[in-house]
Amino acid sequence: MSTFSGLNTAYRGLSAAKAGIDVAGQNIANARTEGYTRQRLTTSAIGGPAMAGKFSLGVRPGGGVNIDGIARLGDVHLDARVRAAAGVSGFSAARATAFSGMESVLNEPGAKGISAQLDNFWASWQDVANSPGEPAQAGVLLQQAGALAKQLSNTYTEFDNQWSQLRGEVRDLTAELNSAASQLADLNGRIRSATASGGSVNELLDQRSLLATTIAAIAGGTVRDAGDGTIDVYIGGNALVTGTTARSVNVVGSNTMAGSAGSPVSLEWSHRPGSPIALDGGELGGAVSMLAPAASGGPIAAGAESLDAFAQKLADAVNTVHRTGAVADGTTGHDFFAFTAGKPLAQGLTIVPTGLAGIAAAKPGNGGLDGSIADAISQIGDGSGSPDSYWANFVVALGVTTRSENRQADLAVLATNSAVGMQLANSSVDIDEENVSLLMYQHAYQGAARVMTAVDEMLDVLINRTGLVGR
Repeated sequence: MSTFSGLNTAYRGLSAAKAGIDVAGQNIANARTEGYTRQRLTTSAIGGPAMAGKFSLGVRPGGGVNIDGIARLGDVHLDARVRAAAGVSGFSAARATAFSGMESVLNEPGAKGISAQLDNFWASWQDVANSPGEPAQAGVLLQQAGALAKQLSNTYTEFDNQWSQLRGEVRDLTAELNSAASQLADLNGRIRSATASGGSVNELLDQRSLLATTIAAIAGGTVRDAGDGTIDVYIGGNALVTGTTARSVNVVGSNTMAGSAGSPVSLEWSHRPGSPIALDGGELGGAVSMLAPAASGGPIAAGAESLDAFAQKLADAVNTVHRTGAVADGTTGHDFFAFTAGKPLAQGLTIVPTGLAGIAAAKPGNGGLDGSIADAISQIGDGSGSPDSYWANFVVALGVTTRSENRQADLAVLATNSAVGMQLANSSVDIDEENVSLLMYQHAYQGAARVMTAVDEMLDVLINRTGLVGR
């Protein structure tokens, strides 16, 4: 083996050590970069030259070290677990947030809730029964009835506003999904080209992994490796991204809760109008499920229908008894509550009497000082079939469902945190470890430089001093 081969061996050692220092520096520089996966220099030993002939010399040392590449220390299984957890967490979080918003609108239990307004309403009827013919008591009753109707209307309006807000969030999430899909398709092309040319794509893989996780959190997407450096992303069983092609998603359906029964909110492919996308994960899937019409189990629309049913039940219960009583002119058959045409029942509940003369507090023929009808109305709130009972059942059911959804969301967050923790434990940068690597490569560089110096001295003796002996 030529003496000059030692220089090549030392040079390879210098190059490998310098590359190792560069990789360690890259890791340290990106220790706080979101989504960055630590890297390691991969090397292999170069064997000695083959025996060229029968009389070749014996054992020879190897030819140094070869730089094979820079490995990205990620784990596809951990990445897949993070994406799956993100999809479940996004779905649960969207539903839990919406249910919590519905529950907070009710203000139950509390002085501003409908339950408290109902209690005050029945108590006002009792006051009228105790003091029949008193304008002050009648005024309080009408004021309390108006407050109850207004509270019911405001609650319905809040449900409607929440539906509209969530509809806007669905539109924004759809735009974010389309943007992420387009960026991922672009990265697919860049990664495939760089891989084919032998370049490093580690940082591009990190960016693509982040986008894939974002898509999973939005729409519960799943990933499949295409085998050519690209990945395909699927949502609802259909391809969102295939190679360098990204398909966009549209949100269609009514922009109002009132119109959702005839035109439900749904997602469909831009290139295939009318083809719905059934999402079972991600924030988008959770939000769309909350926007469904009441007939399909949409919680917000179903809650609004419950408010309408409560308004109808309250009006029917009070009017049934009120019609049996006589107003100031002695006539019967008068309603206390009515509904405004063209409005939802909960928003259109109105009070018919405008003063004492329109309130039927007495039985016909008992005179103006009789309060038996008012007393009967004040007792309506008691019993299993009363409006109060209906409202209590609605509030309890919503509270139980909200608690369940919040619990599921909490468990999904725990699962996501666990998955992310395992992923980070495998892929995140450890500064102590990098310092050790840096020190190791630094010593390796110094050692390789010392080998090169030694070979250089040997060559100096061989070239410049050969033939000088004995002169």
